[in-house]
Order: sequence, then C-alpha cells, then structure tokens
Amino acid sequence: MMKIRYGHPLVRGVTRASALACMVYLSGCVPLLVGGAVSSAMVATDRRSSGTVVEDNTIQIKAGSRLTESLGSRGHIDVTSYNRQVLLTGEVPTPQDKQLAEKLVADMDNVKGVTNELAVMGNSTLTQRSSDLLVGSRVRGNLIDAKDLISNAFKVVTERGTVYVMGRVTAREAKRATEIIRGVDGVQRMVILWDVISEEELTRLMPTPAAPEAKSGM
Repeated sequence: MMKIRYGHPLVRGVTRASALACMVYLSGCVPLLVGGAVSSAMVATDRRSSGTVVEDNTIQIKAGSRLTESLGSRGHIDVTSYNRQVLLTGEVPTPQDKQLAEKLVADMDNVKGVTNELAVMGNSTLTQRSSDLLVGSRVRGNLIDAKDLISNAFKVVTERGTVYVMGRVTAREAKRATEIIRGVDGVQRMVILWDVISEEELTRLMPTPAAPEAKSGM
C-alpha cells in the first residue's frame, strides 16, 4: 500500500486502489444487530458485495478466536476487516507478540492484507476506551449529519485518540470526510485506509431504484 501524508498534522493517509489518493461505513457489527428495514437499507448502501460483507464478518470472528488461542490474555487486540483488508488495533506487551498477531491473521483464508497498528505497551485503561467510544460516536454522528455523504460508505475505528477510517469512497467524499473528521473534538490523529473509486464506479455500485408500479385502469 502507498502511504500519503496530508498537510494537516492529525492526518496520515494510506490508500490502496487509486492514483487519486484522496476519503466511513459504521462499525462492522451494526448491520447484524439492527433489524428490519434499517438493516436492509444499510446492506443496500454498502459498497461491498454481500459475499464480501459475510467474508469480512467471518474474518473478524475467526481472527479473534485465533489470536485468543495463541496470545491468551496478553494484550488487547481489536480486529476490523473491510473488503478483506484487516486492521489490527490495540496493545500488546512485546514486539514479538505484535509480529505474531500479524502473521496469524495474514495467514488466514480470504485475507488480502493486514495493517498492523498494534502498539507495544500496556493495555489502554477503561477511561481511555470510554473516551475513544465517545470520540468515535462524535465522528459517526458528524458523518451522518453531513447531507452530502452516505455515512454507510465509511467504517470508523477509534483507538487511543486515533481515528482509523476504512471504506470505498470517491475523491470528493474523501476530501469532505477528511474535513469533517479532523474537526471533531478529541481526534488526535487520523489514519486513512480507504479505497478511492471513481464517480463512474460509484454509480455502478449504487442500487438501481425500483420502477414505479403501473396503475391499473378503472
């Protein structure tokens, strides 16, 4: 992956899919926890295929299990998968544990790549995690409030004040989301892990509106 450093001190960018290099789907479990029309709407606006969504959830579950089996209670590791690209965040006690965690996940079926953001340090405190939860909620809320963005296109993870952003977005959406997130209170750093797609590709990914039903004559 090519890394792009933006001018703003809070932002470090990582892009995979486009020379445009310019930026959120909400947390991965949300579509599975909500029901009915809301769940259907989120799936319809997800820019991954339904098969990829299932694979991402499977990767997260299996990776979490594999890490627990190998590392036990050493450290605090969160696994996030989007479009089969895996982000590891949290803390581990040694550099060897950090390397092991990455290898365990990278060797899994269907994983295309791993971004290892694990910090070698003691576990974050309950206070820090509560703060991260609040910051992440603010970021998601601001993205939802932005009428010119589809918030479900982004996936947000917050760890120790750093906001990680994944998704498949256009250059316009990337720029707009960057402006929004870096202005959120509590965001200390921003790491971008999105795929930049063209407006034409976005049009192809969007669901086709249902044709209106014909009215029967009297």
